[in-house]
Amino acid sequence: MIAPSYNQKHYRPALKRFLHPILSALFQRELTRLGPMLAARLATEVIGLFEAFCPAAEHLQPGQLLWTVPDTNTSPHARHRPLVPVILTLTSPEDAQRLSQGVTVPDNLQQALARLFREAHAQGGLLSVRDAALFLHRDQGYISRFRQRYETKHDCILPHPGSLQDVGSTLSHKTQAVRKVIFERKDPAAVAREINHTQSSVDRYLRDYHRVKTLHAVNPDPVFIHQCTNIAKHVVRQYIKLIEEQKQLDEKKSDKQD
Repeated sequence: MIAPSYNQKHYRPALKRFLHPILSALFQRELTRLGPMLAARLATEVIGLFEAFCPAAEHLQPGQLLWTVPDTNTSPHARHRPLVPVILTLTSPEDAQRLSQGVTVPDNLQQALARLFREAHAQGGLLSVRDAALFLHRDQGYISRFRQRYETKHDCILPHPGSLQDVGSTLSHKTQAVRKVIFERKDPAAVAREINHTQSSVDRYLRDYHRVKTLHAVNPDPVFIHQCTNIAKHVVRQYIKLIEEQKQLDEKKSDKQD
């Protein structure tokens, strides 16, 4: 057996002064069933979580906050849904500039909300309306109305759980996708990019719309269509509105040609 060198004997104990070995020793002492390897791995995980959820102060700019949101790539029905830390801009120089130029506070709030939802999505998470209402100290319905006004005004869908994962009552992304393809004759791939959806999702909305349209010609009762397709009743009703709207447009075109 080779005896440890002077440097090893002299400096190796200093390694115990750092965070990782301190945590590893704590886990081995308090969780006696953990061996050295598992304790070291757990220490690594804890340090990784701390670094992710507690970024250095210089990473945050004035007007920003750190928040945690569900991972955008995880199913909303997953039992253990991971959270990701995101840095959100509550207020920015652009906000102050718009207000100084006479933009109203409600209009400025719409812009700020759009920024919050998009920032979270760009960082791999989905900010909910509930969370936005929480740190803006507003009623959830109030925030929903302003989000919807922005989407209507700019003909877009902001990324949040209700629009991307069918969480909550927000389902207008389905009808908007169908409207853009059927009424505006846009390419489904382009529509998918516009509303922050996958191509397969847009294809599914179109397929469901045509299924509803086929059955509506046989029997317009929403309950009947729901039972045949297993598509949610409120979604069926939204598609029926589009079908009736398309029928009216076709009749107007026919009248003009006559």
